[in-house]
Order: sequence, then C-alpha cells, then structure tokens
Amino acid sequence: MAKTVREPQQERSIEKKNRIISAGYELFSELGYYNTNTAMIAKRAGVSTGIVYGYFRDKKDILREVTALYMQRITKPVFDMFENLPTPFQPRKFVTDIVELVLEAHKKNAKIHEALHALTHTDEEISAQFIQLEDEITLKIASRLTDMGFLKNDANEKVHFAMDLLQSFAHEYVYDHHEYIDYDVMKKLVIRTVTALAGLSHTDSEFRS
Repeated sequence: MAKTVREPQQERSIEKKNRIISAGYELFSELGYYNTNTAMIAKRAGVSTGIVYGYFRDKKDILREVTALYMQRITKPVFDMFENLPTPFQPRKFVTDIVELVLEAHKKNAKIHEALHALTHTDEEISAQFIQLEDEITLKIASRLTDMGFLKNDANEKVHFAMDLLQSFAHEYVYDHHEYIDYDVMKKLVIRTVTALAGLSHTDSEFRS
C-alpha cells in the first residue's frame, strides 16, 4: 500500500515543505542525487527526518519537486519576456535579451542542471519531465510568435531548433570553455540565426555593430 503524505495547508507547514525542497535543490546541486540522503536534506532544512517523510514518500518524491522548481526558475523569465513585449518592439534587442537570459539561467543553476540532466540518462520519469518541458516551451513560444505575425510556417520546428541552438550555446559558454572559441562572435551568430528562424526582420549590419 502506498505511503500517505499530507499536503500542507497552513502557511507554517507550507514554509517547512518549501524549505525541504530548497534543501534538496542545494544538496543535489552540491553532491548529486545519489550522494544525498533524506537525513542530510532534513538537517539542511532544519527539520526532523520524520517531518520530511510527512510531506514526501521518499527521496525520489523530493527529486520530482526539485526538478519542477528548477524548470520553473528556468522558464518563467523567458515566458514573462514573451508576455510583456516592449514597445516599440526591437527584434535584435529582444533576441539578444533572450540569449542573455538563457545564459544567466544556466550560470545560476549550473550545478543542478548537470545533476538533473545526468539523471535523464537513467531515470525515465525525469527524462519525461524534461521532454514535457521542451514541449511546453516550444508550443507556447511558437503560438506567441505566430500570433505576433512572425512565423508563417513550420513554427514548432523553427522554435524547437532555436531552443536546441540556445541550449547548445549555453552549455558551450557555461561548461566547455574551448580556448579556440571567440564567444562574443559565437553569441552574435546565435542571435543572428535565432532571429532569422523566428522570421524577425534584421540586416547584416545590425550584427556587425
């Protein structure tokens, strides 16, 4: 029979559960998932192990919440940008801001990003969460750009390809650090390519300035 856990209703209980999730986030980042146990999470959160098991069935349950928190931190700033477009709309600046936002998100969450992505190779559930996230981002942004009149065809494919390009560049920029790469040049190439994929107007001169 599955273990029953309680969903906190009072503010104090919600705060405790959130502390546990934050502690898991920190420890999975620092030590990795397999090197962390619930006792360590409880200690970092400042609660008893019994309290942890009151809100979560096991460590995997905490991992699900940590993964959801990571995804929220990564996606919310991007979605907010698309929902609050500046006026007048400047395509090059907007794409540049998106690229900088993605880079900053990867830098701030570099360790947890590595820990969670490592699990996608062995944990089908975590892998499915990331695929679902990709679907959500692709469909939301493709719909938004189409509504704005920029993507006339192949919207989902173009947005997904742009996402892959941004993520690949972010990984290169944050983790790899190849000495032979001029990252300022690469960033301009990424901005130029994403802008073209989105069907946003631009000229070559914009990207040489």
